[in-house]
Amino acid sequence: MRTNVETLEGNKVKLTVELDQQEVDEAVEQAFKKIAREVNVPGFRRGKAPRRLIESRVGIEAARAQALNDSLPDHYMKALHETETDAIASPEIKITGGETEGPVTFEAEVEIRPVPAIPGYQGLQVTVPNPVPTDEEVDAQIERTRSQFGELETVERPSQAGDFLTLDIAGSSDGEAVPGLNTTDWSYEVGSSFQALGPDFDGQVTGASAGDVREFTSVVPPNDLSVDFVVTVKAVAERKLPEVTDEWANEVSEFDTVAELRADVQRRLAEIRKVEASRAVRTGAIEALAELVDVEIPDSLVNNEMQRQIRDISYRLQAQGADLVQFLQATGQSEEAFLDQLRASSTQAVRADLGLRALAAKENLEVTDEEVDAEVVALAEQFGEKVSRVRRDLERAEQIPAVRSDIRKAKAVEWLVEHVEIVDAEGRPVDREAIQLVSGSHDHSGQGHDHEGEATA
Repeated sequence: MRTNVETLEGNKVKLTVELDQQEVDEAVEQAFKKIAREVNVPGFRRGKAPRRLIESRVGIEAARAQALNDSLPDHYMKALHETETDAIASPEIKITGGETEGPVTFEAEVEIRPVPAIPGYQGLQVTVPNPVPTDEEVDAQIERTRSQFGELETVERPSQAGDFLTLDIAGSSDGEAVPGLNTTDWSYEVGSSFQALGPDFDGQVTGASAGDVREFTSVVPPNDLSVDFVVTVKAVAERKLPEVTDEWANEVSEFDTVAELRADVQRRLAEIRKVEASRAVRTGAIEALAELVDVEIPDSLVNNEMQRQIRDISYRLQAQGADLVQFLQATGQSEEAFLDQLRASSTQAVRADLGLRALAAKENLEVTDEEVDAEVVALAEQFGEKVSRVRRDLERAEQIPAVRSDIRKAKAVEWLVEHVEIVDAEGRPVDREAIQLVSGSHDHSGQGHDHEGEATA
């Protein structure tokens, strides 16, 4: 078999494949064996009739047509492998010679994965939250702890942010009570903007005093229903917070003093910030790399990614006893808006995938057979299967190249995290030792995964 590759417009190539006479003869022989298993020849068991009898019944032309139909896809896949053509869509195959006799020539036009230049990838900068918490942030955490131990005290004044109101609520639409919007003695914190009551509710009860009745109309989610509200304010209560003293610190924690409590809050916030900063570095670095991808994103890749994301969402919903229609109803999304959002996220995922592939190629990041073996073992442990079975299934589905590609992209993420410049919101360099950098895993369901049916790099 001989193959020539010609670059075409529109991110496509044309493979011209020539099969010699021996390859054609072998394919025809296999076709006769297949036909023999499908036809009855008197005096012979199915599949055991000699070729000459089968040929006399169906003709060499039918066998040759069967041979070409069966063998061309395999020869096409072999041509992709030999020429390292990274096809991302189904090909258009046309026989250009030898359809009835002699050697066979066919052409296959197919869309390939674009390779972006990613200029400037070695000097990317990522902004992350400062991993060292400020005194103000520690104070805020102490205030949250105080609020947990506050006591409500009734006051005789108009309500303000932070107060708690005792309310009777009657919500109706066209004179009919709306389920879920009718209650008595309900405690509501002024300023909490409880979305289920619509955008106007908080403003209507702010400044109300005990005994006030507020009547208004508001549009409530998720279906934008116009609801007439009658809200009776029965009481206004102010939350009294305890003083921050050593005695209070001893009562609410295992520490004897406020200083010790603050030190513990500082430590815990710092640990959380380390993880947050690590995630921000990884996510920010990938997003920054994606911005360097200057090629047109193929619809075929975006559509494949959309299908993968829909499958993932459907599996998760199914595990919860729901489906996609119920999900859209619960979130108040139209199918069109959902698909638009999905296409945007899929396009970004493909853009990041192309960037990571390009980076891996530029930095010569390769994957060893031992690393593939280790990943297969990890997959077997994840799914509770034997390693031999997982490898067999991957090989049968021709997914070993996808595993190798995922590992290679994970290495690209690690390289990116190691080389990106990290700064805080003020543009000051962040010490890498101050954050807990986490490298990417070989996730087979995450961003930029190689999909089944694609040829992979």
